[in-house]
Amino acid sequence: MKKSPPSLLSGIAIVAGTAVGAGMFSLPIVSSGMWFSWSLVLLFTTWFFMYHSSLMIMEANLNFEPGASFDTFVSKLLGPRWNALNSLTLLFVLYILTYAYVSGGGSIVSHTLEEVAGVALPRTLAGLIFATGLAAFVWYSAALVGRLTSVFVGGMIVTFMMSVGGLTLSVETSLLFQLEPEYLFFTLAAIPTYLTAFGYHGCVPSLVKLYHQDPQRIQICLLVGSLISLVVYTIWHVATLGNIPRADFVAIKSAGGNVGDMVQALENVADASQLSSLLGLFANFAVVSSFLGVTLGLFDFIADKFKFGDDKFGRFKTAMITFIPPAIGGLFFPNGFLYAIGLAGLCACMWGTIVPAMAARASRVQFGSPAYRVWGGSALIYLVIGYGLLLVVCYLLAAAKLLPVL
Repeated sequence: MKKSPPSLLSGIAIVAGTAVGAGMFSLPIVSSGMWFSWSLVLLFTTWFFMYHSSLMIMEANLNFEPGASFDTFVSKLLGPRWNALNSLTLLFVLYILTYAYVSGGGSIVSHTLEEVAGVALPRTLAGLIFATGLAAFVWYSAALVGRLTSVFVGGMIVTFMMSVGGLTLSVETSLLFQLEPEYLFFTLAAIPTYLTAFGYHGCVPSLVKLYHQDPQRIQICLLVGSLISLVVYTIWHVATLGNIPRADFVAIKSAGGNVGDMVQALENVADASQLSSLLGLFANFAVVSSFLGVTLGLFDFIADKFKFGDDKFGRFKTAMITFIPPAIGGLFFPNGFLYAIGLAGLCACMWGTIVPAMAARASRVQFGSPAYRVWGGSALIYLVIGYGLLLVVCYLLAAAKLLPVL
């Protein structure tokens, strides 16, 4: 008997939870050069391209059987070479994001335990406990992840409103609106990290499967989930850049730029201990939500790639391949969060912009895309590809230290 699809809330929570997580704590740090006004321009631009590229993934995916992931439809539409390149970049991005969230989870769990219980737990051990506990839920079932993510995203929204809402009351407009002409050039180095902040694309095939290939329901999940992310990021920029002076971000970067470092900087400007506790709770909810969403996409990709079954033993094998590599990375490199987020943005441009646009174009030629077609025609497809190529150029220039950073 065919199971009924879950509520829209589950899908929206998966999208928002995948996007809004540990990655958002890197945004104020990489935005410290261009500052507030230009960061808003970059936020809205990135949302536009990433939302439409996710629709292009859905358009291509709908031409195949439910459960078909990137490996299946990219191979059929673009050929084995493009599939190999896409699989490599997708796998790397999902792994590097999982590692980043293990690193960020270890950082915030360690910080929280020290603040609340006075227990000084090493970040490596905290990250291992964090990853192992949540991996068990992903192994059990995708539906459980959806329900859990709904709970954690709900908690994240409540604590976000209470903690960050409190910070907005102390915002200094003189700090926010420091618009200098030279700040514009700092936007280029930040583009890869901003793309990662909207990198929920790995869960699109999972949504196609969960909602039985219903394009209307999937589109609602993608639109509302991504808009929630956009609103959260906008408020987050107001709260952080309006309270922490631009020059102070140099010290945050020097401390490692991890989730715990950013939370500590915000707690230093918070007026009350209750507000500090809410900030820590919000950070924990955000990291857990993002970890669950990203690892669900990675889990389904690996299961599709290796053709593992959906029974308990098959899911156990998938879980081992999914979680062991990033957990090892967290043990040996516990403070690689900020670097990992930027590197993920470089690779995400392939499966987050270029490949979706090319796959949508190929699906229209091969199948006609009868179930769903993204608006904008060929012009939008080429715009998305161009944005992806711009990201590659910006990352390489930044890596060569040819772009300004604070």
